[in-house]
Amino acid sequence: MTETTTHSAPWRDTAATPQERADSLIDAMTLREKTAQLFGVWVGASTEGGEVAPHQNEMNPPVDLDEILPNGLGQLTRPFGTAPVDPALGALSLQRTQQRIAGANRFGIPALVHEECLAGFATWQATAYPVPLAWGATFNPELVRTMGAAIGKDMRSVGVHQGLAPVLDVVRDARWGRVEETIGEDPYLIGTLATAYIQGLESSGIIATLKHFVGYSASKAGRNLAPVSVGSREQADVLLPPFEMAVRESGVRSVMHAYTDMDGVPTAADAALLTGLLRETWGFSGTVVADYFGIAFLKNLHGVAGTLGEAAAAALAAGVDVELPTVHAFGEHLIAEIEAGRLPVSMVDRALHRVLVQKIELGLLDEGWSAVPTALENANLQDSAALEGSITLDTAANRELAARIAEESIILASNNGILPLQNPARIAVVGPNADNTQAFLGCYSFPAHVGGQHPDVPVGIELPTVAEALRAEFSGSAISVTAGCSVDGASTDGFDDAVAAAADADVVVAVLGDRAGLFGRGTSGEGCDVESLVLPGVQQQLLDRLIQTGKPVVLVLLTGRPYAVGSAVQDAAAIVQAFFPGEEGGPAVAKVLSGRVNPSGRLPVSIPARPGAQPSTYLASRLAKASSVSNIDPAAAYPFGHGLSYTTFEWNGLTVDGPAAIPADGEAKASLTVTNTGDRAGTELVQLYLHDPVASVVRPEQRLVGYARVHLEPGESARVAFTVPADVASFTGRDGRRIVEPGDLELGFGASSGDIRLKATVALTGETRVVDHTRRLHCGVKVTPGT
Repeated sequence: MTETTTHSAPWRDTAATPQERADSLIDAMTLREKTAQLFGVWVGASTEGGEVAPHQNEMNPPVDLDEILPNGLGQLTRPFGTAPVDPALGALSLQRTQQRIAGANRFGIPALVHEECLAGFATWQATAYPVPLAWGATFNPELVRTMGAAIGKDMRSVGVHQGLAPVLDVVRDARWGRVEETIGEDPYLIGTLATAYIQGLESSGIIATLKHFVGYSASKAGRNLAPVSVGSREQADVLLPPFEMAVRESGVRSVMHAYTDMDGVPTAADAALLTGLLRETWGFSGTVVADYFGIAFLKNLHGVAGTLGEAAAAALAAGVDVELPTVHAFGEHLIAEIEAGRLPVSMVDRALHRVLVQKIELGLLDEGWSAVPTALENANLQDSAALEGSITLDTAANRELAARIAEESIILASNNGILPLQNPARIAVVGPNADNTQAFLGCYSFPAHVGGQHPDVPVGIELPTVAEALRAEFSGSAISVTAGCSVDGASTDGFDDAVAAAADADVVVAVLGDRAGLFGRGTSGEGCDVESLVLPGVQQQLLDRLIQTGKPVVLVLLTGRPYAVGSAVQDAAAIVQAFFPGEEGGPAVAKVLSGRVNPSGRLPVSIPARPGAQPSTYLASRLAKASSVSNIDPAAAYPFGHGLSYTTFEWNGLTVDGPAAIPADGEAKASLTVTNTGDRAGTELVQLYLHDPVASVVRPEQRLVGYARVHLEPGESARVAFTVPADVASFTGRDGRRIVEPGDLELGFGASSGDIRLKATVALTGETRVVDHTRRLHCGVKVTPGT
């Protein structure tokens, strides 16, 4: 060890601030030592507990760790999430690798470790939670916060520091394959739930990562990594608000740039976005990491850089701090730009300061830092065979939490009274997802994302199917199971068997939907975009045949996006929508069908009436509605916010609790009473929508600005009061500034965006007011039971 690693080194002085410690370390580093902290290396943990090995594929240039490590290493990319590895042996492999990394560089700096965690820790044998679109359906931030904390705790216990989640993209076109990764089509819903998830993750010591900043979901025709054409107002008022809320309120410490270009400027090279808005205006002080290979894409896809060196310089100058997943542009290409005088070393120091501050805050540069993760603290690290199977990442508590989220996310879209089922004698369970263990998992779950590449390895977690769960739930019923067709195949050979099973049953449960995958290997997921929102394969034809039998058909959709379901809207006995509800999805569906769970999920995205009327969301102006001058009606079959219950609710007594005219910097107050008029307990979701009848620019007809989950026993009432600051009525004016305009505003209290039950009008008075990023983002909500 050299003098720089002694106890007297100022960067190890915990009495100094992290910023002071980082600066002192930067002063002692060579250029190569500095740049080494600004990239990751994609690795896979050893299945025997040995050191990690670099992951190689066609997009990863070969990496020689022996050559790299003497200068240090910024990050390790997905050691747990690259191939199946026992959690304990993976933790041991990571521990040994961290010791090697810290021991190889003269400052003793270990790597920061990141993993995917979009729907749970994406590693073998870890809990597979519902996907973010299902979080959106819960409208329950507290529950999502609890899940984030549980995921973070598991990741941190085995040595992970950063999670690449959540996704804050706003759905603009449901044909996009990554809809399942989003929280929905409304910016306020996304912002509140994403912020809660981040707070949970960060509370467990995991650095959360906002993605994809910004505009990725607004691609033309819903194609992945396609051109984006949005105006500055749509960007400011629709795409950016979830990110702004998260930066202001969540404590998030990392942001991932999007692959997109906005008006010809790729976000990876957009200093106005990554430095001007994110840091200088919003005050973000964490790291900006590259989406995988995104810096090289400046040369290879966007054509704004002629060399990888130019790409590296453009990204670093714009504000990208870390290249992921592996060293490509930020290695020798970046060094060459600096040595040639084309990029000042101050740009490296700026990024390096942010990276080192995070490592210091994580304790990675403290005296006495240990590479041993908490899950292995009491283990015999010399006996790898005894370690295997000693760490459980799918605990009973995790499964219970996953079950609760699944149950609260399931949406009862329609019901002619058949649900809950009253113990029918014969149930025909039909469809390609009826007995399919993969039907509940999104594309970033480990079994779907990685497991398919290892068909000989067990899935690693229990995944009870809908058919299995129905057998357990309806033990007195005779249950037949018939696939009828595959998820996306063209064969109808199984139709006759399915129809025969339906004809012999008292009720048909048709379980249809998606198969998650990547880049065309599924019907939903990254790179699995669709031309129209018709059910994949021949599933619609199968559904039509089942309905034609005359038997009551309960349609259960296990999907990653909304689909049009044709005549089933009118002719199915009931429609139950579940967006990839995770490992406990099968039992959750069965409990909803039996009535043991009273459904309380609400649609985070509209279900279309027609498969080809895209792009279309509820957040639309008057011109986006049906009209006499177009033959295309984009109206939804079931709108954003819709969802039924097995009980009934009455809404009444709306009052404006204060003056009906308020200044443009004031607040309005309104309240209403909700009563459970049914015979069983249930949860109503009171949604507050804002309508601005006359504005200086075109506004959406309505938009969500608040909501409240209200659980009521039979006969019980509650008073729901909203305090509505004028700030939530702000929008981007003609001159590009955010303003609050005087005039009338309509507050709509609804059970969905298409079912506004009560309305109140308030007037904003005074002059037009300019607001900024310090404006109020939320309505106050208070639920008082028994009134």
